This record gives sequence, C-alpha cells and structure tokens, in this order.
Amino acid sequence: MLTTGTVAALSLGLVACGSSTPDSPPSTTSAYASPSASPSSVSATTTTVANPCGAEQLARLSLRQKLAQLIVVGVTGAADAQQIVDDEEIGGIFVGSWTDKAILTSGAASRISQNSPIPLMVTVDQEGGRVSRLSALGIDHASPRELAQTKTPEQVKAIAADVGRKLKELGVTVDFAPVADVSDESDNEVIGDRSFSNDPAVVTEYAGAYAAGLAQAGITPVYKHFPGHGHGSGDSHLGVVTVPTLDELRKSDLIPFRNLLQDPGTAGVMVGHLIVPGLTQGLPSSISRPAIQMLRTGVGYDGPRYNGVIFSDDLSGMAAISAQYPIEQAVEKFILAGGDVALWLSTDRVSSVLDNLEVAVKRGRLAPARLDAKVIRILRSKGVVTC
Repeated sequence: MLTTGTVAALSLGLVACGSSTPDSPPSTTSAYASPSASPSSVSATTTTVANPCGAEQLARLSLRQKLAQLIVVGVTGAADAQQIVDDEEIGGIFVGSWTDKAILTSGAASRISQNSPIPLMVTVDQEGGRVSRLSALGIDHASPRELAQTKTPEQVKAIAADVGRKLKELGVTVDFAPVADVSDESDNEVIGDRSFSNDPAVVTEYAGAYAAGLAQAGITPVYKHFPGHGHGSGDSHLGVVTVPTLDELRKSDLIPFRNLLQDPGTAGVMVGHLIVPGLTQGLPSSISRPAIQMLRTGVGYDGPRYNGVIFSDDLSGMAAISAQYPIEQAVEKFILAGGDVALWLSTDRVSSVLDNLEVAVKRGRLAPARLDAKVIRILRSKGVVTC
C-alpha cells in the first residue's frame, strides 16, 4: 500500500522517469530478463544508458512475469485470489459485488499482497451512491452529483480521504474513482448521478478534490471513463456505445481530463468502451490505438502528456467488448493499443490470456521495449520503483 510519503515520492518519480516517447521505457529501449528465467523470457541486451530507471527490477522478471503484471482480475474470495497469485503471479485482484468481502475484513488481501514477489494492486469500484461495493462494510456516501450540489470541494476531499483511510485499513490500494465524466443524464441512467455535473468546470473541481482525498489516504485514484461516457448513446455494459464526435468532446467531455492530468499525481486513468466518431474508426476506445495514444501524448485534445497507468474498463462483462471478442483477444487488443492494466472479472482464463500475450511478444506484435515501459509504470504506481 502507498503511504503519504510514497505518494510524494511517486509524484516526483513521474517527472524523473518521464518517457520521451509514448509506450517507450524511460531512458532505454532495451529489454531485460533474469539469467535464470525460463525460455519464454526476453533476452538481455546491452543498454546505452547506465542504470536506466527500473532496470534492476526488470532484470529479475521473466517474460511471463512481466506480462502478468499487466493483469487485474476479479476474484470470488481469498482462496481464489491466493490460487491465481500462486499460479501466475498476476499484478492485482478486483473485489467486486460478488466477492466474499471476508477477503478484506480478515486481512487476507493484505497478506496475499505482502507475500507476493511484487505487491498486488487490490482494486475496487467505490464511487459512493449507486456504485458503493463496500457499503455493507460501512463505506458509503451520497452520489457524486449530490456531493457537488451540497458540499464544497474541501468537504468532498475530506470525505474521500475518510473513504481512503477505510479502504487502506482493509488492504485496498486502488479505487476506480472518481468518475470524471460530464453528464446531463437523469440520476438512474448509466452515468447519471455518478457524474458530478454537466459542467466540465464543476467536474474538474470536484473530481480533482475527490482524487486528492484518496491520494492523501494512500489510495491510488483512477479517473474514468476516458474520453467521456457522459453523453453516450447507451450503456456499454449492454452493447455498443457511441459518444459525440471528437470535436464535440473537446468542448465538454474531454475538458476534465485535460485539466486533471496537468498534475495527476499518482492517479491512473480508465479508458471506456466508447466509439468516438472522428477518432476510433468504429472501435471502442479501449482497443483503439488513436484513442489511447491521444491520452498518452495529449495530442488531439490539447491535453498534457500522461505517463501514469492506463486501465481498461471491464473486458469480460461488458457487451460492448465481450460480444465481439473473447477475453484473450480483447486483452491483447487493449495492450497493443497502448494500455497498461487489463481488467476483467474472473480468474478462469488468466493462463490462456498470458499464453496469448507471450505469443504476441514472440511474433513481434508486442515489442519488448513497449512491454518494459508498461511494467515500469505499474511498478512505479505500486511503489516498487521510485525513480
């Protein structure tokens, strides 16, 4: 788990290790592998830069271990989590509505993470209001829309910090919140009252305050759903969703991301399954390289360069993706488009996903240098790499 001191260190590290090109590892284009790694490992090569950021950590990992860091999956409980961590050393687990919450209250999530070679991301959807996965454990508050209507930004930061402290006590390290979508939907629609407002300035102010509160408590916040779900044609859980054109998004939905990512601190960003006319060529943003590279570089929406962790929205339980692609293909498409952490809901096909990603590296679809860049971003987010 991240401490307040680590949060500050990681914020500095984002500057010190800033990548010069999208999807390239800091200070080097070489791949690393442990001398004792399996035949699937990437071969070690000579670097042109002394002591590049994270080289020591990368050198300890086989190819499959690197790829496993790119995976966060939903678990049914502590036994399920322990088994998949033992089997594949995955990067993290997701505690969903179906998960036995004893994984948190018993301290199992913390123990599994601490006993892993690399700490886990222990993730949850805890937005408040309708999306409060841990309300049964006493963690809840009003919807984001109601917060923006009734509280000041400083009050919202304090509320989020209180949530963050409770999450941290349970072993959670990453909260898929706050929602940075701009929306005028009625309260019970897919985004609706999960959005702070239909005013981009209000969303920016309140989402930023909420993220700051979580970070203050040592929790990694994640802004979602880039490039903006708030004015979509429907619910991506149920099927294909089209949002306004890129030109229109620039004037509204993209404004919070443009502003919040000027100084993201430790925050990640989740990319939604949203088709953007003029950008994604009919594909959901989560598997569209133009969309993810727009987020990474800032080019196309006048945003800043962003070198934090990019998460997918759920790749197995949302029909906008799952109706078209098996999980193995969906994960590969997200990773090749530029994403870092692929999220889905169960552990049963983790091994086949990793098998497929190994083939992607061996056949040249995923360059070792791009993989290393992703792993370094993830390790930095976990506090394993602090340069």
